[in-house]
Amino acid sequence: MTSRRPVLAGLALAMLGGPVLAKGVIVEELDPPFGMIGKIKAQPGKRDELVAILGSGTSAMPGCLAYLIAEDAKDADAIWITEIWKDKESHAASLALPSVKEAIRQGRPLIAGFELSAETRPLPGLSFVAHG
Repeated sequence: MTSRRPVLAGLALAMLGGPVLAKGVIVEELDPPFGMIGKIKAQPGKRDELVAILGSGTSAMPGCLAYLIAEDAKDADAIWITEIWKDKESHAASLALPSVKEAIRQGRPLIAGFELSAETRPLPGLSFVAHG
């Protein structure tokens, strides 16, 4: 059984924005930037439903510079979340937003577990540009 803290942390990781929120984020402007990467395993056959919940109503996240939801190429029930934040405090503050709390409530039953989670520090001089 998954304990409450990893469930909340993982859902919060997944809830913090739409599928892609940043275009042209220059990492060197951040002092210090904060990143997170995580893998969430959905209940069998529930990945698309979980992705829809994660991407809805959470696009206005103060301090969130990039938020990407990606399907795992080999696991039909897994998703990856990649985030870049202005700072760790912005990430923590986002957990109190009503839209995030609601997404956590809706998404929790669709999650089988959290397989990987890592805090990262985006490197200065690199940028993220959404093409399309």
